[in-house]
Amino acid sequence: MKFPEQRTRQHLDGYPHGPITLHTREDYDAMTRIGHIAADCLNFISAHIAPGISTAELDQLIHRFMTDQGTVPATVGYHGYQHASCISVNHVAVHGIPSTSKILKEGDILNIDVTPRLDGPESNHWHGDTSRMYTVGTKIPVKARRLIEATEKSLAAGLAAARPGNRLGDIGIACEQVARDYGYCIATDFCGHGIGLIFHDNPEVIHVEPEEMGPLLVPGMIFTIEPILNIGRPDVKTLDDGWTVVTKDRKLSAQAEHTVGITEDGLVIFTATRGA
Repeated sequence: MKFPEQRTRQHLDGYPHGPITLHTREDYDAMTRIGHIAADCLNFISAHIAPGISTAELDQLIHRFMTDQGTVPATVGYHGYQHASCISVNHVAVHGIPSTSKILKEGDILNIDVTPRLDGPESNHWHGDTSRMYTVGTKIPVKARRLIEATEKSLAAGLAAARPGNRLGDIGIACEQVARDYGYCIATDFCGHGIGLIFHDNPEVIHVEPEEMGPLLVPGMIFTIEPILNIGRPDVKTLDDGWTVVTKDRKLSAQAEHTVGITEDGLVIFTATRGA
């Protein structure tokens, strides 16, 4: 199957939850541009992560970087959220809110999740969504390093399974197998998602073996892959702030994410570091 000549929304066999957008080659050019900015943002912030800095300070730096690149943080104003990033430390699984009171300390691990959006006419609001794990200082517990390693390999396995002719469910099977090999669980309350002109779109991308394998992966499909691995149980809960999600057993959690697009013969990772 080839790229569509025009962007379309189609009901694909095996996905009864709504239409999936199939994008054009030109759309992929736009996604490459915003994906590079997203990756550059995560590269930029790495130099500022150190004991003693607050997550709010990191968020301010991220916000300034995005606007300097001619983009805006898609998360600001999204369902009332008011920050340019989500910063999730240690047992926070996802959606950690940047705070002046959250000071990083030696040995912490954290995920930083960013989504810059090209700032232009409504029809040109392309989104690049990515996240990465970081360590604070040099004295990182072995269990934390091992969790990060497993999470990165889980994402890599999901990327390898995202190929034309495979099914959407193959991604989850690949991600989960790596987690199992390390003795970890995947938090199943959250999933990847379609993205492009819309921040969160169909399809949902499950990171464990699904009940149904879902549609065939075809050129033009754009989505995120973003497994969350927990050292302990998969159970999580949302705190009273309505955003912060923590592991119920308070054990470490880690996540990694890329925005990708299916091509005629493989996969493009829009949010990969340039030259990687």
